[in-house]
Amino acid sequence: MSKIEILRDVLNLEAKSIEIAASKLKSDEVELMEEVFNKLILSGGDIVFCGVGKSGLIGAKLASTFTSLGLRSFLLHPTEALHGDLGRVRESDVIVFLSKSGTTEEILKILPFLKVKKENRIGLLGAVDSPIGKECAVVFDCSVEKEACINNQAPTTSSTVSLAMGDALAVLFEHIVNLSKEGFAENHPGGFLGKSLRMKVQDLMSHKKDCAVVDSKATLKDVILEMTQRPLGACAVIDNNKFVGLIVEGDIRRCLSTGDGNLQVSVTNILNAKPSTVSRATLAFDALGLMENRERPLNVVPVVEGSEFYGLIRLHDLLKAGLSRKS
Repeated sequence: MSKIEILRDVLNLEAKSIEIAASKLKSDEVELMEEVFNKLILSGGDIVFCGVGKSGLIGAKLASTFTSLGLRSFLLHPTEALHGDLGRVRESDVIVFLSKSGTTEEILKILPFLKVKKENRIGLLGAVDSPIGKECAVVFDCSVEKEACINNQAPTTSSTVSLAMGDALAVLFEHIVNLSKEGFAENHPGGFLGKSLRMKVQDLMSHKKDCAVVDSKATLKDVILEMTQRPLGACAVIDNNKFVGLIVEGDIRRCLSTGDGNLQVSVTNILNAKPSTVSRATLAFDALGLMENRERPLNVVPVVEGSEFYGLIRLHDLLKAGLSRKS
């Protein structure tokens, strides 16, 4: 067998095993799980995952997934549970056991001391009719015909099915609570979605005190001096606290290339009186779209509300923050 055939066989076996697990799902199991989730939401409890070895690692990933969806979750290692960590588990919590055999000794040892009642115990098990399965209100069949491992020993197919089943439960929870993109973004402020839906212009802008500013009586020379001291690529023109217009580096180059190099030219001859603007509350992602979705992208845009100038937002700062219209 070629090496590529080995890889394909593993992927095909694991994919087939997930399909078989999906076919075994029963509507009464799903309804019971929905009841468990609803009670958990009302009680404010946590969802606790419990497993050993590879099952424990899968449990840690699932705990992370549920936490990202807004439901507090953590991994409980059964051995550590017997040495104090049981204190983390409350009667209002739900516990999910992960075990291929359904006879994991470490899990069986903590059952007599567990505060969580049977009605709040869930099993992701490779053996439904097992000692652990009999202690659960709902058991999802994660059994597999064989492991992808050549010796049929290392948890491969079985851990993949448990992971997929846990992900399916996470999506069920997401559906029950009707989690929106905005709600998801609250727990992912550093991710692309979080930045897209929560980060605003005011979070990235350069404020007025750091920007080049002149009034309409100023000359081109004044603008160049201001922009040299505050090199943000633009200069705002303001009269009596009222935004009059904007001068960017391109305006200066055009003025110098078409004239006689006179630095005493009035700013009123070169400013853009109607530039594209954004407000402080504009989503940074929308500002990026304004700047990029045009024949000639804008490198800098004034932040203006009414007639008051608050600062500048630069394309460079938006891209540096990790925003991208292509993502």
